[in-house]
This record gives sequence, C-alpha cells and structure tokens, in this order.
Amino acid sequence: MGLGPKTRWARYLWAGTLAIALAATLYTAAARAATSAPVTAVGLVTRDKVALRAAPSDRAASQTLLWRGEALEIRGARGDFLQVWDHHRERGGYVRATQLMRVAGDAAEAPQLLALLGFVSEQPGAEPLGLALAAATIQALPAAALQGPPGAAVMDAIGRQAERLAERATVGTGRADDPLLTAHLDVARRHGVELVTRERDDRMSVCYEGDAWRRLLVLRAASAEQKARAALALTRAECVEQPARLADREALDEDLADLLAHADAPALAPHWRARIATRQAEVWSRIAYARAQRDQADTARQAAQRAIDAIDRIEKAELVDDDLARFHAAAVRVNAVRWAAAPAVPASGRLTVATRRAEDGQTCVLLRDPKARADAPALAERCSWGQVWAASAAPNREGTALALAVQPVDGWRELWVFRKDAGGWGVQVLPPSALQPGIGYAEFAGWEPGGRRMLVAREALAEGKTIRRFEVVKVATLTPERTAFDAEALGPFSRWPDAAWKRASLALR
Repeated sequence: MGLGPKTRWARYLWAGTLAIALAATLYTAAARAATSAPVTAVGLVTRDKVALRAAPSDRAASQTLLWRGEALEIRGARGDFLQVWDHHRERGGYVRATQLMRVAGDAAEAPQLLALLGFVSEQPGAEPLGLALAAATIQALPAAALQGPPGAAVMDAIGRQAERLAERATVGTGRADDPLLTAHLDVARRHGVELVTRERDDRMSVCYEGDAWRRLLVLRAASAEQKARAALALTRAECVEQPARLADREALDEDLADLLAHADAPALAPHWRARIATRQAEVWSRIAYARAQRDQADTARQAAQRAIDAIDRIEKAELVDDDLARFHAAAVRVNAVRWAAAPAVPASGRLTVATRRAEDGQTCVLLRDPKARADAPALAERCSWGQVWAASAAPNREGTALALAVQPVDGWRELWVFRKDAGGWGVQVLPPSALQPGIGYAEFAGWEPGGRRMLVAREALAEGKTIRRFEVVKVATLTPERTAFDAEALGPFSRWPDAAWKRASLALR
C-alpha cells in the first residue's frame, strides 16, 4: 500500500503502530494445528454466553462460556452439535450448530460476508461479531479488492464498530464487574482492535487507537464521507494524545489541520462539511493561541482568521442536535481567541495600556494616562502567564475604567477591569463562569453613559452544554445588576452596544 505524496497529513497517519491483526490469524493457526486433516471451516460465535460443552448434549458439563465474535475451528459434527477447537483457550468441545456461523474465508464467500458485515456493523452491542466478520471478509477478499471500495467498506466498518465499543467502555468506566463489556473488549482485542485510555480535563475516555481509519484515509477508493468520518475520528481532542512540550502540541495540531483540509471535499454532503468545519475551527483556534504565546503575531492572526472563517462557513440549519452542541463548543473556543485576528490599532482615549515582559516570563499590563510624562509611573499594573490581547483595551469616556481581554489558558478568556475609586486605581478579574478554567469567555460589550455600568457577554461550557448570558455589570463591584440569556431582552444591549463587539463577537451567533 503506497503512501503517496509525503504531505504533513500522510506522515501523521502513518506515524503510529499499525496494530490491526485482522488478516485471519486464527485461520492460519488452525491450518498449522490440523496436521491430520485440512481445516474445513471456521465458526463465529453469534451469541453471548454460549456454552462450550464436554459432550454433544445440553446435559453435558459446560467447560467455559463463549462470547459473540469468538472464532472456533470446526472439526466435525455430532447431531445438532459441532465439534470445535478453541485455539485461544487451547480447549476442545461441542457447541450447538445454531449458535455458530460457518465461514470458509474464500473469494466466493466475499460478497455474502460483505453484506453480513454491513448489516451487523449497524447493530449496537454486536461489535465483536462485526469485527470477526471483518476479519473473515479480509481473508476472503482478493488483494486487489482490498485496495478498492470493498476494502474501504471493511476499514470503515472496523473503525465505526471500534469507536462504538470505545464509547461503551467509556460509559462503563468504573464498572469492572460488567462481564459482557469485559468479554466484548477481550474479543475485540483478539481481533486486533486496540483501545487506549486518555485523560483530558479530569475526564477519562476510552478511545480507539485508529489504525483502520489511517488505512482508510490512504485508500483512493474510499468515498468522501468515509474519509470525513475517519478524519473526524482521528482529530477528536479527547482521544488525541497530547505531547508534553508545547511546541510538539502545536506541530500536532498543524498535522490535524492538514488532515482535515484533505478530508474537506466538495463532494461531501452539507452536514458533513459542517462537521469538518466545526473541527477545523477548534483546531485552528488552538494553533492561534499557541502561536500568540510564542509572540508570532502574524501567523497567529492567520490561524485565528482561519478559525473564524471555518465557523462562518457553517450553516446551523444543517446541524443535528449532537452537531449543534459541538458547534457551540467550537464557537466558544474561537471567540476566546478571536482577538488574535484583530489588527493592531493606535492607542486612543483617556487611558491606554502597555505591556512588558517580566523576568519570570510573565506579561505585565501597565495602565497609563497618555497625557502624563513618559517616565511617570503606571496608574496600575497586573501580570499574567497567559496571553494579553492589548488590542481589546476599551476605556470608558470618563477615563475611570478600562476593560481588557486576557486569556490565561487556551480556550478560556477572562475580562480584566481597571477601575478608579476613592483609594486610587485597582484591577479586578471577571471570569466566564465560577467553574474551573475550561472553555469559555467573558467579554466587554459596551459602556453605559456615565461609565459606571458595563455590558458583558459571558459563555462557558458546563456539563456538556454551553451556557450564555448577557449582563449589565456594576463596575465598582463587577456584580451583575441585570441578566438575560438573549441580548435583545436587555434594553442597554440595544441602545449602547460597542460597535466593534457587535461586529466581530461570536456571542451573537
């Protein structure tokens, strides 16, 4: 199987270990074991908790329980029972013929196996049997067919079933006493499907390693939808192993962005293109933040703009409920980094901000009076390890307060408010929500006349859904005086919104 052009995405696809061992290892083992007679057939267990009995009788002792998807060598028949040999357990016995599916693994059987695979792969809970059928189909298909549409269909079926099994395992995490799930995971592992555990944001996920998806993406015969499904599976943030070094994470995200670009084909249906664009927005937003942290303003601006463009391409009407939730989460992440795309503007107004790099690497924000002498001390100063978006500085007309966007971590943007009171200048931080930093933003949306109240939009991801609020905040305490889930429900958002915010923010999407 040729790799084709050595593009960035092709190198990523083949970087991992190709772990699928579905090319009929059982069949070859059985052939080597049967020295006195050739292997006539292999039987796939079609049900769970099938008894392997010591004799061809329902009253005979049960030696072990078999699970759907297990493969047994068939060595003979006794009435309604088949005499079998289990190479995994190195044990023989008898199983009722109605509980096994005979497969010969030859080319004549390939069309029937493909049809069965297409049906079984859509049945939740039947993943081990579907993987066993995929193994038999790979054994039966000629080499040329494995490079064509039939091979792509098999790889797609393996990937989809492995993903579904991983979802079952994720839901069942902590339920080690579930014998059915444990058995199905064991059978899948024997068929070469590797599942790994990833931890992200204090959540554990069981994920498919993705070998079938990688093989699918380099098949020219794969359809646009199949390639899109594979690309989306390989770029799920919760299943991508994050390198320890930030530079390596950025390089990985660039690989993922390139992979998604190759999967974004014009032939895709609108809802698939929307899914690809949603994932592109998420990936490019991470790249924009990483580049901004390395003081690469120009490339960060390009990445942020690509994230914004991806969100703008999405037609919400094309999204189903699950896709809509992912779209909103991606939009929150993009909005958090959107200031990276903003051009630098000259400081104006009665207050300005400047930044300096501290000795420990933090970025310090200095609030200044532009009318004061150049060597005059700053009115106020605060430092952060995160990214300060200086272009977001928005002073009120009275010169008594200034709002500034600061992003301490990727996907989480806070609002710093410098304000003057009787004791002098100080700064307070308004987070997107009271939760621990995750995905969210708090952003300035305008000043009320008098400068004592500020319009704020806040949105954060909590328990799998985004919660968006529009607030009229008292500057002195940063406490909301009025709150609504729709900006139009608050009169100040109709009368005094900041023009730049209304034009560029994704809070009004």
